[in-house]
Amino acid sequence: MSEEGNVGDQDSKKPLSLKSAGRLELKKGAELGQVRQSFSHGRSRAVTVEVRKKRRLKPAQKAGEAGAKARSLQPAPAPPEMAPPTALESQAETVEQVTAAPKSRVVLRTLTEDEKAHRARAVGDAMKAEREARRVAEGEAARQAEEESRFSKEREEASRRAADEEARKKAEEEDRQRAEEDASRRLAVPEDSEETAGRRGAATPATPGRPVAPEEEARGRPKRKGDLRRPGAAARRGQPRRQTGKITLSDALHAEHAEERGRSLASLRRQRERERRLAQEALSSDELKPVVREVVVPEAITVQELANRMAVRGVEVIKTLMKLGSPATITQSIEGDTAELVVAEFGHKVKRVSAADVEIGLKGEMDDSETQALRPPVVTVMGHVDHGKTSLLDAMRNTKVASGEAGGITQHIGAYQVDSPSGSRITFIDTPGHAAFTEMRGRGARVTDIVVLVVAADDGVMPQTVEAINHARAAGVPIIVAINKIDRPDAKPERVRQELLQHEIVTEELGGDVLAVEVSALKKTNLDKLEEAIVLQAELLELKANPERSAEGVVIEARIDRGRGVVCTALLERGTLRIGDILVAGAQWGRVRAMLDDQGRSLDEAGPAMPVEVLGLSGIPEAGDEFVVVENERRAREVTEFRQDRARDARVAGEPRSTVEEMLSAIGEEQQQELPIVVKADVHGSAEAIVGALTNLATEEVAVRILHGAVGAITESDVMLARASNAMIIGFNVRANQQAKELARRDRVNIRYYAVIYDVVDDVKAALEGMLKPTLREQFLG
Repeated sequence: MSEEGNVGDQDSKKPLSLKSAGRLELKKGAELGQVRQSFSHGRSRAVTVEVRKKRRLKPAQKAGEAGAKARSLQPAPAPPEMAPPTALESQAETVEQVTAAPKSRVVLRTLTEDEKAHRARAVGDAMKAEREARRVAEGEAARQAEEESRFSKEREEASRRAADEEARKKAEEEDRQRAEEDASRRLAVPEDSEETAGRRGAATPATPGRPVAPEEEARGRPKRKGDLRRPGAAARRGQPRRQTGKITLSDALHAEHAEERGRSLASLRRQRERERRLAQEALSSDELKPVVREVVVPEAITVQELANRMAVRGVEVIKTLMKLGSPATITQSIEGDTAELVVAEFGHKVKRVSAADVEIGLKGEMDDSETQALRPPVVTVMGHVDHGKTSLLDAMRNTKVASGEAGGITQHIGAYQVDSPSGSRITFIDTPGHAAFTEMRGRGARVTDIVVLVVAADDGVMPQTVEAINHARAAGVPIIVAINKIDRPDAKPERVRQELLQHEIVTEELGGDVLAVEVSALKKTNLDKLEEAIVLQAELLELKANPERSAEGVVIEARIDRGRGVVCTALLERGTLRIGDILVAGAQWGRVRAMLDDQGRSLDEAGPAMPVEVLGLSGIPEAGDEFVVVENERRAREVTEFRQDRARDARVAGEPRSTVEEMLSAIGEEQQQELPIVVKADVHGSAEAIVGALTNLATEEVAVRILHGAVGAITESDVMLARASNAMIIGFNVRANQQAKELARRDRVNIRYYAVIYDVVDDVKAALEGMLKPTLREQFLG
């Protein structure tokens, strides 16, 4: 496509207009032209176009734009007053030129005054923003240049100081080496020798007797390759400079350079090797001292463990044992005394320990008098059976404990606390009076402060009364005599006082120091006088304890209660027991979950001389065991495990072991018949009393063999034990569970239930009599 155009005047052509016909119309005043537009196939069309003239700049304006372009390529910005016109300024100039253009210029639309003012304000604001940004950039560039200059100065200063320090150290090292070489050379060759003087005279062309300066010596010999010393440098420092750079064979042979040579690496290696060899010789010459260790030796230890503690081989320990005459294998245990001898043979120190050391510090130290406070007295009521001990306590407590006892006699040990009319508090411990409960009475006397000896006025002193007197004397506690049943018609209190004289109990009426009070539990006569006597005796004793410490006490009784588990009746001696404390009682431990008083009321804490029922122990402790509160469960486990092991060892050691000779001699001889029995009771004290009473029934022909005695209900294991040994099961105030009943019925195991200890003793005695062989008597009739 080709174009041809004819340009004409504006006045001779018709103006264009934009209409539906598609014609273009321009405003008047613009320069128009006509162009012939040719198409393919010979077609053409005339088109009216706008004629625009090329902008021509003046020489001054061209120079300004060229300068602005050159300045924009420079890295440093020009001052604000000399800055070239920016793009916004050029745009503003263009707008002004277009606005002020003559009428002959062609524009699409003429700007109004408002538009011109708006554009001028926009251009001005943009110019101000650009100037501000340029000012900020110039300030940042100046700051960076200043920082770079400062950093470069600091680096130069640091490098200069480092170079000076290195040069100073190097000069000191050269001075030191120079002085050492001079000293060695003076020691090697005397200065006043003629040979030395001749060599010096021949080496230097100077006048004899005049010292030769280094500069003259340097001028007197030719310069050599590798001599990098600056002329006059050594003279300025006053001493020769150390050789630097390469050195040739001639330089090495030269006298001056021979003096300046440094120490070689081979010489340094030889010196280090010599020092190492001397150190080894010194170490080997000194005798090595053996390491003495402190070896912990328990009661029994294996050979391997002993060798490990001495840090020696097990073979060495075995050799030592063979020398001592006690050969053993590596896994065999040896006694503590033998291990002590082995440790002494190896030259170590021995520290003997025992398994019982876990109990060290279990009980606290004695309390100071400043920390102690008054506590209630602990009174134990003792006497013969059916003399009214429990009835007397019921009268003082307004309770009916005696009516609930089977057979009308006390078969359990109990602890109660009574508030006297005077406001003081007294703790009573009730003990059974039957002959089988000797251990109970002994425990009561050991934990008491005062013993109240109850003697019936119509019965007098009986065997258990004498036994109670002996327990009180063994415990070293004072005795108060309570003459009960004075309301009886046949009561004779004076006879009781006379009978007590036979056992060295002298009452005040007879000139002694023992208080005696005539009381009646049934009529509640003189009960206040008995309480006054107890309070008076307690004031004389001045009973005190420290309540602000961990609790310690004694287990009075223990049993298993359905639904509550192990119930332990404890009497606190000192300290305060609280909920959550970790308790160790004998070979059992546990955390205190609940505490109850004698009335069944819940307690959060209990003080000294207060009897409580404690729930939460893991097992049933034995009556009379001491309990303490420990700091954590780990200590409680260690103590209980040691006590259980000790009890097991004692039980195994106490079992009789028959030899082969005894077994052979017993064959053919008439053996003693035994009645095996399994005893289960409600409390530990009752089980202990029954076992003791049945054991005392033994004779030369028959005896009772207790297979098992424990606390709790009769279980399947008890039935299986009885079946295996063909034994009888005695349940004292306990019953068998359903599974045990069915198993006993199937295996035909005899289970007998009792509530009174008299019945147990009588039935077992009758069974033993039935086991006796009949006595054959021959009677001659004729």
